[in-house]
Amino acid sequence: MIFHPTTLNDAWLIELEPRGDERGYFARTFCAEEFERHGLLSQFVQQNASRSARRGTLRGLHYQMQPYGEAKLVRCTQGAIVDVIVDLREDSSTYLQHEAFELTAYNHRQLYVPPGFAHSFQTLSDDVEVSYLVSAPYTPAAERGLRYNDERLSIDWPLAVTTISEKDAAWPLIADRTEKLY
Repeated sequence: MIFHPTTLNDAWLIELEPRGDERGYFARTFCAEEFERHGLLSQFVQQNASRSARRGTLRGLHYQMQPYGEAKLVRCTQGAIVDVIVDLREDSSTYLQHEAFELTAYNHRQLYVPPGFAHSFQTLSDDVEVSYLVSAPYTPAAERGLRYNDERLSIDWPLAVTTISEKDAAWPLIADRTEKLY
């Protein structure tokens, strides 16, 4: 795996290194030793998968409050997405900054999202599948989100949103928050 730092503190874009032959290819998608060498969490407690039928579907921006913050290792296994993360750690020099990454079934990239970040993705094609490892169990009482179209974030989504859950469309704006973000 090749680890590329992003513009956001502690977030990494990770390229797989496929080894191919006439059968196809093989690539390692996770190695605890390599993650630890880069200072990344290497203990994951669950793996999640999502499927989105329509191009333009948006999921997120999701995160869990402290002390239930979770790292994620996100990979698109079918189709293509733009994955967006937002740094919510007040003590970070990249606080409330975001970055977008194109993850596809063919570009061999995955994204390490550290605890304290909101995470979202929009599908760039129909029939998209995303798989991600998570470092902490889902805790419903700690679940939070940011509104995808919050002017404070100014995220430039590549497509018009075709499908979004009611909950994701209704997260409060940052300016209307009464509690710390993270």
